[in-house]
This record gives sequence, structure tokens and C-alpha cells, in this order.
Amino acid sequence: MSRSRLDQLIDSATELEASDLHLVVGVPPAFRINGEIILANESPVIEEAVTGMALSLLNANQREAFERDWELCVSIPHEVAGRVRVTLYRRNGGPEMSLRFCGRRILSAEELGLPPRINDLARRPNGLVLITGPTGAGKTTTLNYMVDLINSERRCKIVTIEDPIEHLHENKRAIVVQQEVLTDTHSYTRALIHVLRQDPDVIVVGEMRDHETISAALTAAETGHLVLATLHSPDVSHAFERIIGVFEGSAQRQIVIQLASSLQGIIAQDLLPSVDRIRRILAYELLVANSAIRNLIRENNKHMLETSMQTGGKEGMVLMDACLYDLYCRCLISYDTAISRARNPDRMAERTG
Repeated sequence: MSRSRLDQLIDSATELEASDLHLVVGVPPAFRINGEIILANESPVIEEAVTGMALSLLNANQREAFERDWELCVSIPHEVAGRVRVTLYRRNGGPEMSLRFCGRRILSAEELGLPPRINDLARRPNGLVLITGPTGAGKTTTLNYMVDLINSERRCKIVTIEDPIEHLHENKRAIVVQQEVLTDTHSYTRALIHVLRQDPDVIVVGEMRDHETISAALTAAETGHLVLATLHSPDVSHAFERIIGVFEGSAQRQIVIQLASSLQGIIAQDLLPSVDRIRRILAYELLVANSAIRNLIRENNKHMLETSMQTGGKEGMVLMDACLYDLYCRCLISYDTAISRARNPDRMAERTG
């Protein structure tokens, strides 16, 4: 009964084109639609119902892990919704759930609103490509688009390390090996150490979380592999600070040198409400590592990145404010949205006024 009720809610979320479903005790089922939380017109969820739905999803090992750690993230297949990422947590001693719908297919770059240059980054033979942004900004969607592009074009081996797996890739021209943390490997760090022995061409890291993961990813990028990874940071500049800041002392200098030599590009993205409020629009900032950018990183002159990105337009570089201005001029986002998300609101107001 618990699983059938959950299936009904997932079906409803799919019909509403919701990106997420939240099951919080004392609140009606809540759907995130176009970035906003919408409550279902029904009774609040009770603890027994959430507990039953949660347990219906988990096997014995997962139940044991949740009881021990009080947090768990798993992915499940669903006949209607496709792959679903389920995050379980505890509140007031009882379980609650957040479900993210990953979709049944990978959208094209045009459908996602990605810049053409993203294809060039995916086609690089080696180095590090980062996808950054806040939670819910579509980082995993972009990551899977790039994996699918490589899978469609190259005869190579792709190894992904994910927590959890959100989209299953079928082998096309490439062999795709997808490993899930706590199912196939104990941690990102251990997986990254062993992945180099699997003869990969492309390594995909679901999230660079700590200095061990970052160090292993940079080493892999330096040794002839293409590494695609996501990182939680709001923009390109903060991505550098996040990577370098987790190291101390002499280790920082080593990481700066590795980053300068291996970085291929960074796309920092966010999802904004459209002007008609019926969908979300991708806004992005794109850095492509050229010799000038590498020198700035090596010499720790990150404050000059914006100037270099402005002059790098011919190479596909885009600043977030330039992207926001373009979206506003194309009537895709509102004036208020452009101003509220701008890095320099005053300058944006002058341009749009």
C-alpha cells in the first residue's frame, strides 16, 4: 500500500512536470514546479505514511545504513518518471523524503540552453572540465549531456563515480561503466584512486567534495585523462577559491600549478524563472582555459579573471551578467530576475534602463 501511494504521488509529479517531490510530516505533499514549491490540495502527510513509503524503497543493507547514519541518498527506476533520486533524512525522530526526477531522456544542448562551446569542452582529449552552481541548477543534467555526447562520438571507455546514479547510459560508441558510491565503491576518493587501473579515457566525478577527491581528480586530469566533475560554487571565481581553499600551506601552491596546467574550462550555471513563469531558463558563465587564463591562475591573479573573460568572447567565454542581459533582451527572463541575479546590479540596471 505504501509503495502504491508513493507511485501515485510520483505519477502526479510527472503530470505536473515537477522537478522534485517533498514528503514532510505535517505538510501536504509538496511539488517543486518551475522552481517554486506548490502544495497538493490534500491532507498533510503523517509520519506512519512517510515511514512506510521510505521502507518500501530500501533493501536490507540500505535500511541498515539509514538506521545507522540517519541520512541516505539512493536512486530508483520508475516506470513513468524514469530515474528518481531519493534523499532520506530524519526530523523529530522520524524519516522524511525528498525526491528528484531525473527524466527519461537526455535533452539536447538547444533544449537545455547550453552554449555550443560546451561540445568543444566535452571533445577535449584530456584535462579538467568543471560544472558549478548552486543546488538545483542543473549541474548533473549538463554533466550527463556531456557524457552522452562523448558516448555518441568516441570509441573510448568512460567511468563514472556517482552518488547516486541518476541516469543510466547505454553503451553507444563508448563503453560506459557507472559506479555508485556505497553500492559499488566505499567513497569517491577510493574510487578515484582505483579508477586509473581500469584503463579509462574519461572519468566522471559526480561531485568534488573534499581535498582528497579534488587532488585525485587533478592528478587524473594531468595524466592524460579527461575528467568531468561538478562542484558547488556560485560562479567561476568562487570555483577557484573553493578548490584552492581546501588545501593548506605548500599544498596550495602545488594545486594551483596542477589546476593551471590541467583546467580546460568551467561552466557556472543557474536556473531562472522564465518571464511567463511556466519554465526555467539556464543562465551561465563560461570560462575557457587559454594561455592568459592559465597564467592568471598560476600567478594567483584571480581578480583579473573577469577582464580576461570579457576579452575572450571570440573563444566562447561569457560572463554571467552578459548572459543575463542577453536573456533579458530576448524576453526570456524579466527585468527583476536579471537585476536580482546580476553580479553587478548597478551596471545591469544601466544597460537595461
